[in-house]
Amino acid sequence: MPLQGIRVLDFGRYIAGPYCAALLADYGADVIRIEAPGGNDDRYTVPVAEDGSGAMFMQMNRAKRCLALKPGSAEGREIVCRLVETADVVIANLPHDALVKLGLDYDSLAAINPRVILATASAFGSEGPLASRVGFDAVGQAMSGTVHLTGTPDQPYRAQVNYVDFGTALHCAFGVMLALRERETTGKGQCVSGSLLGTALALSNALTIDYALNGIERQPIGNRSFSSGPTDLFRTRDGWIITQIVGTPIFVRWAELVERPELVDDPLYASDILRGDNGEELSAIMQRWCIERTSVDAIAELAAARVPAAPVLRAGEALAQPQVAAMGLVEPVDYPGADGAIPVIRAPIRLSRSDKVAPDRAPQVGEHSDAILAGIGYNAEAISALRAARII
Repeated sequence: MPLQGIRVLDFGRYIAGPYCAALLADYGADVIRIEAPGGNDDRYTVPVAEDGSGAMFMQMNRAKRCLALKPGSAEGREIVCRLVETADVVIANLPHDALVKLGLDYDSLAAINPRVILATASAFGSEGPLASRVGFDAVGQAMSGTVHLTGTPDQPYRAQVNYVDFGTALHCAFGVMLALRERETTGKGQCVSGSLLGTALALSNALTIDYALNGIERQPIGNRSFSSGPTDLFRTRDGWIITQIVGTPIFVRWAELVERPELVDDPLYASDILRGDNGEELSAIMQRWCIERTSVDAIAELAAARVPAAPVLRAGEALAQPQVAAMGLVEPVDYPGADGAIPVIRAPIRLSRSDKVAPDRAPQVGEHSDAILAGIGYNAEAISALRAARII
C-alpha cells in the first residue's frame, strides 16, 4: 500500500479532519481516531446503527482504529505524548487556542517528535480579525459569494452537500502528502493549515475574478448558468433532467436536436457567455422540448446527439444506477447493530499499480483502545487502571 507504515492520529471532528484521515486510511495509513470515552458528537449525526453511530460517521471513519480517551487529563496527556512519538501525522480541525490547550499545536508536537506533521483546519485560519471564531461549512459557502448566487433574487440557498468541508479535507490531504514528500529530504515535519474560508474562495475564484476584472455583480438566476446555455433543470413528463451546453460544437448539436438550427447563426447566441446572458429564451425552448418526453426518452435522445444531460435523481436512486455498479464505487461493509450493509464510497480514484486497502467499517467507541495502548507500552494492569479512572 502506498501509505503502509504511516501512522496518523485523528483528533478530527465532523468532516474536514476525519475525511482527510479517511483518504489516507484508504491507501494503507494506520489511522487512530481519538474521541471522548462516550463518543464525540459527530459520531451520532443521523443514526443508522443501534449504538447511535451515524451515516456521516460511517463514511468519515472507515478503516480506522478507535481509542476512547480524555486527552486533557494528566494521564491522557501522557498517552498522547507516547502516541505522538510513534506518529507521522496528527490531524486536528480545532481552533488554534484549543490545539494549544490540548498540547496539539505544532510547537508542542514538534518538541516531542520533530518528524511529525500536523494537519489542521479551522474556519478562518490563525490570523486576522475572525481567526478566533468558529464556523461550519455553510459559513464558508455564505462568505464566498456562492450562496448569494444560488436560488432566486428573493431567496438564496446554500448547498445541502458540505462541499467546503470536503474541499478543505482534500486540500489538507494534499498538503499532508507534500509534507511527507518534503520530509524525505529534510527529515523534519511541518504544519499543514487549511481553512473553510480559504477553500470556499478557492472553489469560487472564477466568480470573484469575473467581478474584479469585468466589474459585473452577478445576480442569482435559478438553475441557469452565467456562462453557458441552455444549462438548466427541465421538467419532463415524469420527472426532471439537467443539461449543460458548453462550447459551440455542443450548442450546434443541441440546436439541431430541438429543430432550431437557425439559433446557431443568431448573434445573441454567438458564444458561451452570450448564451448565458440570453439563456432565458434558450431554457424556454428546451423546456418545451422536454415536456413532451419522459426523462428516459429525453436523456436517450440527448445522449445520441452527444449533448451532456442527466436525470435528477433522489438519494434513494443514486446508488442503484448500473453505472455506479460498473465503476465499483460502492464497497459495502457490515457494522454491528445496523439493519444492513453500509454502502460506503471510499476515495473515488484509482492508481494503476496500487490498490486501496480492503474495505473495512468504522470503529465502535473505544473498540481498539486496549490494543493501541498495549502497542505503546501499557500493560493490562495499567490499562485496567486507566479504564477504572475513566481516562479511557
